[in-house]
Amino acid sequence: MYGTPSIPMGPLGGDVIPQVPFEQPKNLFRYGEQSLWSSQRHAASTAIANGTFRLFTTPLGQVGQGFATGLTIAETSLKEGGRIPAGVAFDAYGLSCLVATGLTAGGALTIATPVNTVETITDLVNVQNNGVLTWDFVQTQVDIAPLHLIGAGGGAFGALSTTANNTTVGQLNNGAGSIWMYRKHPISLPGNSTFSILLRYGANAAAVGATNDVVLKVALFGFYKTAIEIG
Repeated sequence: MYGTPSIPMGPLGGDVIPQVPFEQPKNLFRYGEQSLWSSQRHAASTAIANGTFRLFTTPLGQVGQGFATGLTIAETSLKEGGRIPAGVAFDAYGLSCLVATGLTAGGALTIATPVNTVETITDLVNVQNNGVLTWDFVQTQVDIAPLHLIGAGGGAFGALSTTANNTTVGQLNNGAGSIWMYRKHPISLPGNSTFSILLRYGANAAAVGATNDVVLKVALFGFYKTAIEIG
């Protein structure tokens, strides 16, 4: 039943029989795809030249990153700001940045303004041409790319038309870029590691327009690995 001495249990000349542990494993690993996102708001008339703004630091329900009220699921997916939870590793293989505009009424921000006016299009071109994204790993910073190279990842874009009464309708954004960067070499974020992404502007960036807020939403696409304790 268990074999005979000097007679192997596998075929002669075959592959080596894999080793089987004598103890049960202490944990298993669960894999899956996931996205993480975070947003930065520039209020109307904000001066952004030479400015640095830190994303992925404010979690759900808390105030920060330019927002006057607690961030909701539309602005971020983070349960804990600036840190990958213990027992979870995340590999980012794609990155996008959406530029949107909004109006503030009664202290509440509504991201529903089409980019179809002189001011909103100017705001879009301003942040797109002057902004840069940078990884920040506490002691190390790595520049990613200028915003004009990073697609929005989807949405309504490039759809402008003029109605019979000479009203422009539609929306523009910063491009329909598909998942971009890190497809060959993902950025690995181990459990308990701290990180953020910096949004930086050059000296020639103009102030945000006087009637609209600008919101930039950065999303990371990738794989997560979770350790499941079983023993």
